[in-house]
Amino acid sequence: MTATTHVRAPSALTQSFSDKIRQFTPNWFAMTMGNGIVFLVLAALPVHFSGQRAISASLWGVDIVLYAIFAAMFAARWICFPETIKPLLHHPLQSMFLGALPMGLAPIINGIVLFAGQRFGAGAYTLAYVLWCFDAVLAVVVAIGVPYLIFTEQIHAFERLTAVLLLPIVAPEVAASSAATLAPHLAAETARVVIGAGYVLWAISVPLAFSVLTIVFFRLVIHKLPHRDLGPSSWLTLGPIGTGALGLLTLGQAAPGAFAGTSLASVALLARDLGVIGSLLLWGVGLWWLAAAILFTLRYRREGLPFNLGWWAFTFPLGVYAVATLSLYRVTGFGVFAATGTMLAALLIGLWTLVLSKTLRGLVRGHMFHAPCLAASH
Repeated sequence: MTATTHVRAPSALTQSFSDKIRQFTPNWFAMTMGNGIVFLVLAALPVHFSGQRAISASLWGVDIVLYAIFAAMFAARWICFPETIKPLLHHPLQSMFLGALPMGLAPIINGIVLFAGQRFGAGAYTLAYVLWCFDAVLAVVVAIGVPYLIFTEQIHAFERLTAVLLLPIVAPEVAASSAATLAPHLAAETARVVIGAGYVLWAISVPLAFSVLTIVFFRLVIHKLPHRDLGPSSWLTLGPIGTGALGLLTLGQAAPGAFAGTSLASVALLARDLGVIGSLLLWGVGLWWLAAAILFTLRYRREGLPFNLGWWAFTFPLGVYAVATLSLYRVTGFGVFAATGTMLAALLIGLWTLVLSKTLRGLVRGHMFHAPCLAASH
């Protein structure tokens, strides 16, 4: 994640709204990712409590408002301060967070299916489908465009590489898992297209993500842990693993219904079975990276971990791994997944509460609107 502690931003009393627009960074969309995964985890919990659905739906509503505000601010930066866009695209850390734009929208789309679908019916599902199509295209554009900039324009050094590189690459597989949530509520022909596209999106993302994980592992061997400002990025490794497991499992579960009665019906049944096996394998891989992230964080905590927007990395990757765990419980019925998923959810909510409180405190103090890419360009 990116450090915001080296150069102190203007205070809340002196920084104008115009300067906040100019200094607005795509890191903020990580907040919508974190909030979004919290309400999805709450909705997926195997234990139920009074007000559970109402709390989840309320957080979904808050996430919509936040995403709309952030999207408006980011668009205003492009329109009002176009000279700031090139430094953003060329910055080796800030540009990675462009992947948060489509990933922050995906939970909102899922929320439309979960919370608005029952009330508004086909209209809600149509809206979700339109937004999903936009999200999928944006995810692919980011997954291709940002690596292209990495290869051609940006300056990277091996010792400075971190799991932040995963952010633009993981976006398509997040859209893939969202496709599985949406498909059962669409007409059969449309559902088949969405599921097929979901598998393509998964394939665009997951193999590349594991390539990056290999580089991250090797970099840790040679250069040890990144600077403490980038400490939360250790949790990003869980993102492609958890989302990959979730997408493979849920796409497989949705496929038989969509392809029933077609020539691909038997293939869809195979996809369902392979989805369970593949998800289990990826979930096992995630256990190792989860343990590593916890150990890294405990070590960083002893050194002192300064707050920045990168702390939102504590939420979404852990959350998608928790959702994948709970989804495995629903499919397999194995109680160990229910217990593990519930514990992961409790950890997620604790971390989300901590990060949210620090973010709000930083907003009040005026420490949050600062674009390192602009400082680096001077």
